[in-house]
Amino acid sequence: MKQMDEFTAIMKARTFVNKVNPSAVPVSVEAYAAELSARVKYDKTMSAEEDGCSTFFNGKLVIAVNGNHRQERQRFTICHEVAHAVLGLPSEHDAASWSYAKRPPNEVICDAFAAELLLPFSLFKPHVEKSDIGFTAVEALANLFEASLAATASRFATVTSAPCAYVLSEGGKVRYCARSKALREAKAWIPLGVVLAERSLTARLRGGEACQGPQEIAADIWFSDWQRGGELLEDSRYHSPWDQGLSLVWFEDEEVPEQTNSEQRLTFENDGLAELDGVLPWPGRSRRR
Repeated sequence: MKQMDEFTAIMKARTFVNKVNPSAVPVSVEAYAAELSARVKYDKTMSAEEDGCSTFFNGKLVIAVNGNHRQERQRFTICHEVAHAVLGLPSEHDAASWSYAKRPPNEVICDAFAAELLLPFSLFKPHVEKSDIGFTAVEALANLFEASLAATASRFATVTSAPCAYVLSEGGKVRYCARSKALREAKAWIPLGVVLAERSLTARLRGGEACQGPQEIAADIWFSDWQRGGELLEDSRYHSPWDQGLSLVWFEDEEVPEQTNSEQRLTFENDGLAELDGVLPWPGRSRRR
């Protein structure tokens, strides 16, 4: 059976969200369960390592959630189990749920689906565009939407019009990256599996250095084969028990530096003269924090 890709799962999530059509923040996760005629059961006998599971009982879907977990984690678990049901993907809950490096592909796909449900584009995007960039703003949005910091930061980077990326690292290596459209179009690439650059704020926090973001950092410290120069702002949070870092990086003036002459020549040689697409650059407003 062919592995489902994240893009397909996200498109299915948006279709599902449109069916339920949430209009208030935080969204009702019970409404998502009700769309599947599922019953949600909060179980306080689960161990701390268990998030939840789903099963069919008398032909009806039952979603069991760890009743001892924080509310935002319970909400994510419900959406994650909804994802398994909608996508038809079997559960693989043997690995520790907190470890991205050990997380099986089906679970990663269902996490992406769950984030779409908790932070629907139509409700989340307007808040993002009114917010500054950085974890102070992301933490406020996470509280507003009753979602985890990681899910909110990832969605923030994906939907913002500013050139911004979110990176999850574990064990000192990049494990996941979400980029805005502006960075994808600029080919600002952060490879998975690479060791965090020593000069990055995230690596310094991991090393025990007492430093606070956002801090300025050269763009090529984060972006692979980056020839345009420019300075990024980096803001990070580090969780030592899991050896995980959450990072946001973005261009301070919210504009990607212009292509160098060598890049322009390469683009011309490979693609010919690019057609005008009518897309204007963003205004030079700054959202530092």
